[in-house]
Amino acid sequence: MDSGINKPWIDQLRRAERLPASYTGMALEYVAPLAERVQALRRYLDRPVVVGVNGAQGSGKSTLALFLANWLEREQGLSTASLSLDDLYLDKPAREHLASRHHPLLRTRGVPGTHDVALGIKILDELTEQGPGRVVRLPVFDKATDDLLKQAEWRRFDGPVDVVLFEGWCIAAQPQSNEFLDSPVNSLEANDDPDRVWRTFVNEKLNSDYAELFKWIDALIMLRIPSFDNVFAWRELQERKQRADSGISADELRHFIMHFERLTRHMLEYMPDYANTVIDIDDTHNMVGMTHSNWPCGGAFS
Repeated sequence: MDSGINKPWIDQLRRAERLPASYTGMALEYVAPLAERVQALRRYLDRPVVVGVNGAQGSGKSTLALFLANWLEREQGLSTASLSLDDLYLDKPAREHLASRHHPLLRTRGVPGTHDVALGIKILDELTEQGPGRVVRLPVFDKATDDLLKQAEWRRFDGPVDVVLFEGWCIAAQPQSNEFLDSPVNSLEANDDPDRVWRTFVNEKLNSDYAELFKWIDALIMLRIPSFDNVFAWRELQERKQRADSGISADELRHFIMHFERLTRHMLEYMPDYANTVIDIDDTHNMVGMTHSNWPCGGAFS
């Protein structure tokens, strides 16, 4: 494997992202072989491919996707577009409508049902449509204002594309069996969803709309954190650094993260069984192991 000295862009990007020096080595150890598999997948299918990147909040999925996109572009010459599930969140009026029609908890962005799935499918269709001169506008959701930016402010991607990296906290999540919905997993579910209306709505969305969206994924990468407790710890650390600007208290943050708990725990238990690559993340955010299973690349890297 080449050393990071021969790839100065890695250190430049790492510094720009304010990552520790150790990430250079992790990029070489984990990102490089992933890029080789993605390239093999592109060659084998002989068409643009969509690679899903799943990871709990704070796991580093956006960072991994950023470095993987740069590696594919810079080292392998593959035109790569990145789409975040977070940028598909419904705007405030749409979530207000969901809240009034189905359940008040749907006012809060996060869970399946609070994304514009039709827009996601449309964008993936446009990105993967082969042909030169394709221009696709990619949505941008502003978490500071908790709202979608106007289309004039969306990102522009000039095609054609070889690889689409589709990242998000619940990418490729599968629904739970109905019997698992009965018992609340935290106080939010117990107090605000005692009749399980909200969690049933979310589960049904996974079984319908989101299943159609996730069909576009050709291969799935999962970042596996030690436990859901890490989500609380990592997000609280992030917020403490930004507390003066964010104005959110630790209790408010904990309440917000409870919206993600059920599905995150479910994915940690079951997703490693069907993800094509699982990268283990330790308590200090380091990538410490990687396993592969049944990559759809023919004889290469299977």
